[in-house]
Amino acid sequence: MNVVTLIGNLATNVDVRQIGDDKKVANFVLAVDRQSKDGGADFIRVAAWNKQAELCERFLSKGRRIALDGRLRSRSWEDPDGKRRSAVEVWANSVQFLSPPDDGTPTSADLPFEPAAAR
Repeated sequence: MNVVTLIGNLATNVDVRQIGDDKKVANFVLAVDRQSKDGGADFIRVAAWNKQAELCERFLSKGRRIALDGRLRSRSWEDPDGKRRSAVEVWANSVQFLSPPDDGTPTSADLPFEPAAAR
């Protein structure tokens, strides 16, 4: 089972890219507080797709608090110097806005679930 649930604050602004003619991906980093005596935070890369990507771009910015459900994805590649690189990120299935927005829209909005096959 591959299920991730996180609550945290955006550590970066949302970066949206067009992929092909019909897909968009929003990337951002989520800071999630550690529940330990030393405190601190973990910084987790997140990808939201298509309609979710558009809504994240429109309503989220650095510092905003969100909750998300998703799954872990790992990938690897070779950089221009020939070194093998890898990364783990969360692909969001749903995102809920927890911070009050600046423009008076509701304080919470669920983004629609999109099956992984649609990505």
